[in-house]
Amino acid sequence: MKDTFDTSLADSQATRVEPVAPERFDRARYADYAAALEERCADFWKAGQGVLVYRRMRVKEVFAEDCRDMRRSLAWQLGALEQSMRYEADVPNFLEPWYGLGTVAAAYGFDYRWEAGLAPAVDGKFASTAELVAAPFRPVAETAIGRHTLEMAEYFLDATRGELPMSYCDVQSPLNTLSNIVDSNQFYLDFYLDPEAMTTAMERTADLLADFTEAQRRLIGPALVKPGHGFSSARAFDGLGMSDDTVTMLSPDLYFPVAVPAMKKVGDRFGGTVFHSCGCWTDKKEGIARIEGLRMADGAFSLATDPGANPVEGFAEAFAGSGAVLNARIVGPAEVVVEKVRALWRPGMKLIVVTYCDTPAEQADLYRKIHEICR
Repeated sequence: MKDTFDTSLADSQATRVEPVAPERFDRARYADYAAALEERCADFWKAGQGVLVYRRMRVKEVFAEDCRDMRRSLAWQLGALEQSMRYEADVPNFLEPWYGLGTVAAAYGFDYRWEAGLAPAVDGKFASTAELVAAPFRPVAETAIGRHTLEMAEYFLDATRGELPMSYCDVQSPLNTLSNIVDSNQFYLDFYLDPEAMTTAMERTADLLADFTEAQRRLIGPALVKPGHGFSSARAFDGLGMSDDTVTMLSPDLYFPVAVPAMKKVGDRFGGTVFHSCGCWTDKKEGIARIEGLRMADGAFSLATDPGANPVEGFAEAFAGSGAVLNARIVGPAEVVVEKVRALWRPGMKLIVVTYCDTPAEQADLYRKIHEICR
């Protein structure tokens, strides 16, 4: 078995697809397909334990410069939905109107910097958390990227007649947003040197994020799947997914009392907190599993997924019986995925295995093996 990160790939979790124009996409066929899988998702969400398999169709082009072009982005994503129906799975893929960091950062006056072939980057930094707290801010929906995101969602809905599942845009937790717009040399010191400013910044950013998410929820309506973005999502699921990657930079005694309350505040408005971090967050897994109202936690569990992937040890013990779903992304050969699933499964687990098999035949075989392991 070989489990290594391939540095030659632009996106280790991406699948090559062909774009499909909205007028060429069979909406009725996909809507029927998704509805059938939604029944499995609903049963899983209500149950005390179980397993689902999600063959994620991540398109690298919409994580780069094509996230800016709503027509190109939709065509790529429709191509992914069409291709996804060839792979055995329990969770349907969905549309997402915007990929890109920095959505909430725009509320503080930051614009995007665009470079050819790359995803957008937030341009600029505050010198300290206190400087951010003293700065003016405005609702995300009034910013250029906020308006663009809502217009993109409207275009997706119009082009698909609102018949296809769609999630919220890619959003970051309050911690991630702040760590991206406050100079790192000062940001981490401010947890100790200026805790009052840090708390104010977390609370304010949580409110900005929640208000913009509410605007999306009203707009997307019955097409909405949750928790959104990179998470396995369905209409039957609940909660708001937030990327919280800066968790890997903080000790537990700072992360849980300072950063988690703001993330939880947002999650509580949308049915519960849903956590994601890239890299290794195993030192905080027990605490994360015990976050009040946690609905799901997402992590990478193979080196082929993430060169800093989580080791599998201890995750079953942390999450079994918690009621929270562990969303385990596992790129790699079938035998690697099987080994990881055996280690992650225990009675009382709610496990979603996210796979990236190259062929429908390989996916079908792996799907069967995962369900046999997790009986």
